[in-house]
Amino acid sequence: MVCVMNDWRPSLDWQSGVEPDRPNSARMYNYYLGGKDYFPADVAAARKVQEKSPVVVAASRENRYFLGRAVRFLAGRGIRQFLDIGAGLPSAGNVHEIAPDARVVYVDNDPVVIVHARALMAGGGGGRVRVVQGDAREPDGVLEHPDVVGFLDFDEPIGLLMIGLLHFVRDEEGVDQVVPAFTRNLASNSYAVISHGTDEGFDYRMVVDVRAVYETAMSYQMRSRAHIERFFAGLDLVDPGVLSITDWHPDGVATGVPSQKIGILGGVGRIP
Repeated sequence: MVCVMNDWRPSLDWQSGVEPDRPNSARMYNYYLGGKDYFPADVAAARKVQEKSPVVVAASRENRYFLGRAVRFLAGRGIRQFLDIGAGLPSAGNVHEIAPDARVVYVDNDPVVIVHARALMAGGGGGRVRVVQGDAREPDGVLEHPDVVGFLDFDEPIGLLMIGLLHFVRDEEGVDQVVPAFTRNLASNSYAVISHGTDEGFDYRMVVDVRAVYETAMSYQMRSRAHIERFFAGLDLVDPGVLSITDWHPDGVATGVPSQKIGILGGVGRIP
């Protein structure tokens, strides 16, 4: 289902890019987080993933907690601008709420995400928030968008957020070029925050079954710790490096699921 918040109304053509019968990762994530904005196809696919990997709900929530800790960490180091690629549907703990003095650009390729995020912007964060429809696999289109270059100051540090994004880009789609395509355009002392699903330490059959569910409708590829660490090449990793997201600067807010069962690694890198 799709609800429109506040009094904001989308243009009549926003539905043209929506495929309600095709599962979407952002809407499935919203379902895992206990949201309400998804279609029956998203619920069906999400429940299939849950059957194969019951920990997916806890993992999704830990991913959200990691976002919050990382944004607070960057805000504490003076970052006042954020570029959130693959932002997903608005949920509890949005970036502009965690860092209320910052400017934030949310980017996603799903029209449902865009309509909700723009509604949220109209309802309170409009002066500090922009929402852009774009795809991480087409970085030039994002970086050259007027609501990106006209809103963020690229001469000043920016916090680049790629939370649960890159495992939806396959190797053959150029995943290893995505991060540098963005970071080489950022000022010194900018940061990149990345979280990514890993298949290490998990039952092979479960990994295959979960991948099969996602790949009915989208790109999906879990990766090893070594590959995830490569996304930070050329950056100065913030201690304690790349590890389970539950163990990155923990603050006591957690699901209680052991970190080795979450299956998501994350880290923060500073641009020298």
